[in-house]
Amino acid sequence: MEGELALLGKYIGAGLAAFGLGGAGIGVGNIVGNFLAGALRNPSAAPGQTANLFVGIAFAEALGIFSFLIALLLMFAV
Repeated sequence: MEGELALLGKYIGAGLAAFGLGGAGIGVGNIVGNFLAGALRNPSAAPGQTANLFVGIAFAEALGIFSFLIALLLMFAV
């Protein structure tokens, strides 16, 4: 009984940690959407903000990868 309960907790924890992947997708969509909205309003300023776009995408994706790593650790290492 205790082993089954621990396994259940492990799977629930991994599932909750995987919610970060959805958050990363929403974050990247928000970043790119706002960049495109700004670029369409002021096309001459868009090239200067492209580096900021990629940095924002990288940070959002890094958080998604970290949550995926936590989910994998909960599934297979704990």
